[in-house]
Order: sequence, then structure tokens, then C-alpha cells
Amino acid sequence: MNNKEIIDLDSKYIMQTYGRQPIALTHGEGVVLWDADGKEYIDFFAGIAVNALGQSHPKIIDVIQKQAEKLIHVSNVYYTEEQGKLAKKLAEITIFNRVFYANSGAEANEGAIKLARKYTGKGEIISTNNSFHGRTLVTVTATGQDKYKEPFKPLPPGFKHVPYGDSEAIANAISDDTAAVLVEAIQGEGGVVVPPENYLKEVEAICNEKNVLLILDEVQTGFGRTGEMFAYELYGIKPDIITIAKALGSGYPIGGILARGDVATAFDYGDHGATFGGNPLGCAVAMTVIDTIESDNLLDNSKTVGNYLKDKLIQIKEKHDFITDVRGFGLFLAIELDRESAEFANKMREKGFLINSTADNVLRFAPPLIITTEHVDKMILALDEMFSEI
Repeated sequence: MNNKEIIDLDSKYIMQTYGRQPIALTHGEGVVLWDADGKEYIDFFAGIAVNALGQSHPKIIDVIQKQAEKLIHVSNVYYTEEQGKLAKKLAEITIFNRVFYANSGAEANEGAIKLARKYTGKGEIISTNNSFHGRTLVTVTATGQDKYKEPFKPLPPGFKHVPYGDSEAIANAISDDTAAVLVEAIQGEGGVVVPPENYLKEVEAICNEKNVLLILDEVQTGFGRTGEMFAYELYGIKPDIITIAKALGSGYPIGGILARGDVATAFDYGDHGATFGGNPLGCAVAMTVIDTIESDNLLDNSKTVGNYLKDKLIQIKEKHDFITDVRGFGLFLAIELDRESAEFANKMREKGFLINSTADNVLRFAPPLIITTEHVDKMILALDEMFSEI
């Protein structure tokens, strides 16, 4: 089938919830993808910061084949070796003691809210404006953007929103019923908004002082995206809970809640569950992703190539006065424009590069962690040419 035939099939049989670009991707290798008409693209989006190892990575192919021959799913009524090994690995590379396995970032955030309420016996969650935490009714309520909420009212109670980057606003919002503060390490969908210096340290201190849990949403920033394994390491903080997903499976759906101390043991039998959470195939893939990030020095690559890309974007900003900001860490970067950005993402696609438009006027760059400076040079040349045509 070609692009048009696949798009027509989608239009007829699939609920139209996504603002898709008009191509149908069929296969990929590394950081390169091809559509159904045979056009080639270099991927600077990685499936919304998911495909950390790119497409068709030989280690991922190998582990999927081998694990599928053993066990794919047996339910959480039984133990599996893969779950235990991944949990041990997650504890070794973090400050956290235990994990609950989910299937997505939204499920992880919803579970983290439940865990905070169970541990504290309190109901209120404070989150921030411009945030994004998921699409379930609870996580869309936690999300600080009205456009995602309006069609689905009435929404669940128990949430307050304050400006991102304002620690004093969080301190003022905390009440006797506050269970936790939920905040993104970097606001991803909101435009790769980096927190002000010391903001998260201040939020951590406020939470500690007022005996409120700190939940850090690391769904987009975890597993090397920022140049560290987790973004909390960038800021020198110790959240009580973090949520993970996306890059953990490098394309295979798996997420989780990581907690430390007494919080990690707050759930009792039957308090929470997930039919597919932590299935053997997902856990085996996740172990391989983490091992590959470590063995192939992809944290260093994220920093090195990320800094190279950021420098190139800054150089482009100096040439084009409609670019108002360049920001981010590692391979989680963005340029902000003084105009809408969607058409620029479309033009880059036509030039053979996949980037993302978000927050109306931001272009987001979140390529696979295996991206090279050669790929960056090609993309930057196309980006500069496109901007010069304005």
C-alpha cells in the first residue's frame, strides 16, 4: 500500500483523534525511516522521545525474538525472572527502592498519584500550569493546559495548579490536605521548558519542610534524554517518587513508578494493578535498553551530540531574528519562534527530516540517543535553508 491508501484506510476505520502528518511510515534502521512511497527521513523526534536506540536495533530484535520464544505474558498472578531482574537494575541505577510496572506514562502518573494519596492519607495534588501528565481523566486533570480538559468536564476533584518555575506559589498553595507536588523535570509537551535555576531544589526543600511528597515526572526525560540517566541528577534533588516510560522500552510499551523509603511500601495487596504491566517481554526489552545505554556510552553521546546540536541551533538563532530562544539539555532541545511552528515542521518533513511542533510556536528536537554529528549537520543545513527562504 502507498501513503494515500494507508491514510484513506485510517480515515475510514480509526477514530480521528490525532493530528497526523500525511505520511505512513513502514520501516526504519537506526535513525532513518521510510514511508510507504519510499521517501527517506532522518528522525529527530524518536516517536516523542521514545525510540532511544532508534529503529531495528540488533540487540532489541534479538531480545524480542529470544524472549518471545520463552514467555510473552503470564499475568501478575505469577512471578517472573524478568520482572525481578529489571527491578533490581532500576534500583541499582537510581536512588529508589521499588518499582511498580505500568504500560505508559499516563498510567505511571496516575499510579503515582494513588501511591501518594495512600501513603499520606491526604487527597490534594499540586501541579503546574503548562504541564502535561497524560490523557486519563486523572492525569488530564493534573495537566496544566485547559485545551486538554474542556471537552471532558466534570473532572475529578483534588487538584491545584500554580505557575511553573515559581516555588513560592507552591509553598503558598500547600494546605493541610496536600499529599504531593507533581512536577515535570522539563516541560516536554509544553515546549521543552527548562526550570529556572534552583527551582526544583527549592520545591524539594518546601516539600520536605511541609511533609509533602515530591513526584517528579520523568516520562520524557528519563534514560539518557538529558545527558544523565535521569533528569533529577541534573538538579541534585531526591524526589520521593518518579514516573518513567517512553525510552525505557525504546518502542516497546512499558512504564513504571519508582519510589523510595517508606513510600515504596505504601501499596498493599490489591491496592493497584495492571494486567500487562511488567510482562516478561517488556521487562526483557527494558533490561536490554538500559544495558545498551550503559555499554554503548549513550549518556556521553547524548551530552556530546546534544551540545553540538545546541551550539548549531544557537548559531542559526543568531542569523534569524524570529527565533527567540534555544533551550534544553542533552538530546532534548527546542527553538522557540515568534510565530506558529507547525508549518516549519511540515517543511522539514518535506526536506526529509522529522521534527516536532509543540506549544504552538516551538520546534522540538528529541532524536534517538544514537544520533551522530553527521546527522545533525544534515538537519541543520536543511533547517537553515528553510528559515532563509522566509
